[in-house]
Amino acid sequence: MSEYELDLRDVAPPKRHPTIMKAFEEMERGETLTLVNDHEPKPLYYQMKEEVETFDAEAYEVEKEEQNKFVAQLPKN
Repeated sequence: MSEYELDLRDVAPPKRHPTIMKAFEEMERGETLTLVNDHEPKPLYYQMKEEVETFDAEAYEVEKEEQNKFVAQLPKN
C-alpha cells in the first residue's frame, strides 16, 4: 500500500480542491491521501462524501497538530 501526501499550505485556495481530486483519482483502492492544510478541511470532506464514490468517509480522520497545521487522512476504498 502506497501513501500520498500533499502539503496545501502554499497552494492558492482556488487550486486546492482540483489538486486534491486529481491526486485522489490517481490513487489505487486501499491507498490513503494525507493532506496537510492550514485549516480543517470540512468543506472538502463534505464534497468528497457526496461526489466521490471511492472516498471512504467512515475512515476519514483529521488532526490539528499546530495552530495552522491540520493533517487529514483521505482513504480510498
